[in-house]
Amino acid sequence: MNGMNHSLFKLLIGLVLSAFLVFLVPSPCSRNTPYPLAHQEGSSIVIDASNLEPEVPKFYSYRSRNKNVNYFALRIQGKVLSFLDACASCYSHKRGYGYADGHVTCRACSLKFSVNQLEKGLGGCYPVRIDGRLENGKYLIPVATLENAADKF
Repeated sequence: MNGMNHSLFKLLIGLVLSAFLVFLVPSPCSRNTPYPLAHQEGSSIVIDASNLEPEVPKFYSYRSRNKNVNYFALRIQGKVLSFLDACASCYSHKRGYGYADGHVTCRACSLKFSVNQLEKGLGGCYPVRIDGRLENGKYLIPVATLENAADKF
């Protein structure tokens, strides 16, 4: 192979690898990777409440209509609460929230909220609260609640 053909070959390999990376590898800014699935019993998602650290959200996914419906549960001041990994304002970006140092931060608009204030938050970029109940050490979320939220994902 002469020098010109060798350079052309290297260029072609570089283009093929670039195309692979752009089209086949998920972007780190997207929510392509699902969170762990929580256990389902009948019409409820079941989360062992003893596995929830105080004031630290634990993220999960539920599969509905070929989508990952992402949500999180957390223990705050002795209560267990749950929220969609989406808000009313930025859900169309499908980026969800990150957690660090006692705060969840919207990955789309960068607004930050203390986990201790989530229960009182409503609208805007606050995470959307979802129904759940604590029963015998297990936190139960109705599957229908997650099914109804699939349009946000």
